Amino acid sequence: MKPEEILSQFTIDQLKEELQTRGASTRVQFSSVLRAQSKILGGRSELAQFSSKTIAATLGARQKSIYEVDDRKDLYDLPAQHVAQTAARGVVSLFRASRVVDNGNNTSTLQVGKFGQLNSLCEEERFFHQPAGAFCTGFLVAPDVIATAGHCVDENNATTIRFVFGFRMIDANLSQIVIPNEDIYAGAKVLGRRLVQDGTDWCLVRLDRPVKNGTILSLRRQNKIADKQSVYVIGHPCGLPVKYADGAFVRENNQGTFFTANLDTYGGNSGSPVFNADTHEVEGILVRGATDFVPVGMCMMSAVCPTSGCNGEDCTRTTEFAPLVP
Repeated sequence: MKPEEILSQFTIDQLKEELQTRGASTRVQFSSVLRAQSKILGGRSELAQFSSKTIAATLGARQKSIYEVDDRKDLYDLPAQHVAQTAARGVVSLFRASRVVDNGNNTSTLQVGKFGQLNSLCEEERFFHQPAGAFCTGFLVAPDVIATAGHCVDENNATTIRFVFGFRMIDANLSQIVIPNEDIYAGAKVLGRRLVQDGTDWCLVRLDRPVKNGTILSLRRQNKIADKQSVYVIGHPCGLPVKYADGAFVRENNQGTFFTANLDTYGGNSGSPVFNADTHEVEGILVRGATDFVPVGMCMMSAVCPTSGCNGEDCTRTTEFAPLVP
């Protein structure tokens, strides 16, 4: 039998567990010489003949049945008339002020690193070579007001954060990290904030001036999203240039202050707007989610969860803060 035929006999959870076990064994038991070998001790003797890379590739090929399939897309991959092209003009990346360097010519350069290296990722991971530097996401809800997650911004750090429009990939190899100063804003004041562990999580920040070129995003202001409603998200996963991810739906809708969806999001997506795929209104703010990466030998790869597995991604309902938005 071919390797893929043998591996197809194992469930996604079994293959994921094998990779996690190998990662733990590698860190604890092996010398640097043994760590370089492709076959690393795992939990199942039947899988010992397969390298971690082969198992990881099999997981990737079977991701259509799991919510952690990488549905993220760069904007240049989308048609010019796609709804995300307009909506993305209302999405900002959050950078520390020290990581936005003024060039003295009405532009500033974002201080970034390579995504794969920053997160000790395997080279097979998507976007490995793209820049990363943002720590959260936000979105425009009024001419000079940004909504984001409460754990991203508070009264003590708001003025030290820069809200940057336009951090994106221009094509497969070129990123927009030199930004016109007119598209970079400082926080001036927190208008409202609420942060409850495992509950509501939001913050509204007034900017130092009205936004010139951004799109103000429409919010749900009453009632709640429908069960199983299709949703999508736009944001900066792991601090990457802006990404659009669709193909998700509301999984749990019983909590009063938030709903849970099987969105393909990562750290850095905190504060991202979550849209109703039918009305294109913002339904929530992405605030919590499942584990992003798992060890595969000596590097990390995206975690893989069944559609109904893991904890899902929690989204604070816009009705929590909409009364404060003009």
